[in-house]
Amino acid sequence: MVKTCTFLKQYNNKKCGGDCMLERKITTKLLEWKKEEKKPCLLIRGARQVGKTFIIDDFAKKHYKNYIYINFELSPEYKEIFSGNLDIRTLKMKLEVTFPDKKIEPNETILFLDEIQSCPNARTALKSFALDGTIDVISSCSLLGLYYKEVTSYPVGYERVIDLYPLDFEEFLWGIGIKKETIYILRESFNAKKTIDDYILKQISEQFKMYMLVGGMPNIVEEYIKTSSLANVLIMQRAIVENYMLDVVKFAKVNEKQKIINTFNSIPMQLSKKNKKFLYSNITEDDENTGERKYASAIEWLKDAGIINFCYNLSEPAAPLISNIRLNSFKIYMRDTGLLISMLEEGTQKAILNDDIYINQGAILENVVASEIATRYNKLMYFERKSKLEIDFILNLGGKVTAIEVKSGNNKQAKSLNSILANYKTVTRYMKFEKDCNVYVDEKNIEHYPLFMIMFL
Repeated sequence: MVKTCTFLKQYNNKKCGGDCMLERKITTKLLEWKKEEKKPCLLIRGARQVGKTFIIDDFAKKHYKNYIYINFELSPEYKEIFSGNLDIRTLKMKLEVTFPDKKIEPNETILFLDEIQSCPNARTALKSFALDGTIDVISSCSLLGLYYKEVTSYPVGYERVIDLYPLDFEEFLWGIGIKKETIYILRESFNAKKTIDDYILKQISEQFKMYMLVGGMPNIVEEYIKTSSLANVLIMQRAIVENYMLDVVKFAKVNEKQKIINTFNSIPMQLSKKNKKFLYSNITEDDENTGERKYASAIEWLKDAGIINFCYNLSEPAAPLISNIRLNSFKIYMRDTGLLISMLEEGTQKAILNDDIYINQGAILENVVASEIATRYNKLMYFERKSKLEIDFILNLGGKVTAIEVKSGNNKQAKSLNSILANYKTVTRYMKFEKDCNVYVDEKNIEHYPLFMIMFL
């Protein structure tokens, strides 16, 4: 049982423990997709161990009469189904002779193609399945793009891509036993910009701290719920990081392997800098231009693997934001903050628990905020000027270009936000997410929120 949620169990009159099922928001999207009449095939992509197979498998078993499962990594012999002719009649016949116990019935049959990146022809075949409409098809992939250059015809218009991220903070709260009604009340306070009870503020803030330490990888969250052991959590996190590196050795091109590993290992150091802009010179002795030529593909590999998030610098904080992205100027965040912490020096967990971490605290808080934003928006963006003006994140919220700052300390100064207020009239909303802060709006119309309320953006 999670020791830190005693208040929450009392508040919600709900017991949390090891038997809790992890509810994921993507399930709602899958149910909506199933109801569509002329549906495309789905491609669920994300990092290894983020829960793709479990979620899709559970959905298929609960909502379909006939379920055909193919894992191209565990059973490479099934690749033969997608060799040769890919017309729907041939594909159906091959499936029927391969799985004679499975009937193919409209609206009652689902085909799950797991690790589809290992069979490029299967992705090409998605167009045939979508046009026919008899079989609902979901595919999943890790390390997206690894083999896709071999795809002969992309199923453009017949495939819908959904990115699966680690659990966000709201899903984490569900997992430890927090009722949705409680979260709804907190959301109302956020929307109305009204203060919340100090006791509740303290308790939810403590849970946010635990979420940073545990992260959102499903197996690790389940371990934390069952045992409350951060030592076990750390062991499992480091095992995942090691497995990522083994994937590099296994799948990356020979001339790319060491570059990817060096880039990955540099991320904690890159984020620990005062200026968190990613610099190629921090992973190579070459200058920036030469470093970019050598390492750009390594960064893309990590991005495609679902391990990191890009955050692009803007030339101007003005709508449409995407038109002002500077592709050669960016920050990199780990998708899972728990994994980032596991890559830092020994004692980081304890330091965070005791609120005595200073060197990496800003980086950790920015990373968890970036992860929360990334689950809801397609791109992360920030704004920086050599005049030392830097806004951690820029978003378009409801048609308003919004400046967002993340603060780890109790410093109430907002120099960058003040500069934005004075010099950039295109920005019309200003938000600060801070430790030890309740909800309020100051005299300059800057909105202040506790860190955990980032989940409500």
